[in-house]
Amino acid sequence: MKTVISDSPATMGHAAAKAGAVAIKAAITAKGYANIIVATGASQLPMLEALVQIDGIEWDKVTGFHLDEYLGIDDQHAASFCRYLRDRFVEKVPLKLFHYVNGLAEDPSEECWRLGQVIAAHPIDVAFIGIGENSHIAFNDPPADFETEVPYLVVNLDDGCRRQQHSEGWFPTFDDVPATAISMSAKQILKSSTIICTVPDERKAAAVAASVEGPVTNTVPASILQTHDNTWLFIDTAAASQLADKHADS
Repeated sequence: MKTVISDSPATMGHAAAKAGAVAIKAAITAKGYANIIVATGASQLPMLEALVQIDGIEWDKVTGFHLDEYLGIDDQHAASFCRYLRDRFVEKVPLKLFHYVNGLAEDPSEECWRLGQVIAAHPIDVAFIGIGENSHIAFNDPPADFETEVPYLVVNLDDGCRRQQHSEGWFPTFDDVPATAISMSAKQILKSSTIICTVPDERKAAAVAASVEGPVTNTVPASILQTHDNTWLFIDTAAASQLADKHADS
């Protein structure tokens, strides 16, 4: 895992977006198209703001995939990840196509199967992801399932994850945070050629340290990124504060 430490969330976001843009452009040059995964949450705001402003990306050759979504809320809900992506990314660039997760699917298992069939035909070039306060990637909360081969699965959200969603202001009360979601699996994320992981804020510092410097374990889901050959971790100085080794890769 290559680590880049920036002095502010804005600088971090620009650096992450630039690295992701380089990978997207390289895929388009090599194949004529690119497939990407896009995450949501407060951690992704500076990166997405920078990404949509980068010149030279042929967005009409890019197909996007949604990382995860709560079950039981519609795409107009203030906390809907569909709404987040639509407002902050999909409507700002002329994508070829974007595949959303339907949180109101009548049969969530069938929705997971549908998404799995689509992504199987679209090998991912770049995954833009974050790390949660409980070290989750997507909604793979601890103990995460590192073994499942399915691309998407229905998951139960732990209290730490739900508390984070409430504390970030996405829901008025803890009880309003859904307890279940559809999430991309850890193994599917790891199939991405390049992973751009963006993590600002001191409240993520313990999760960053455990994920980068601790053992690979499903109780720290993001630690699985250590096994990926081309993961870039972009953090600010606050998120890096608990790292024993604060050396940043160039």
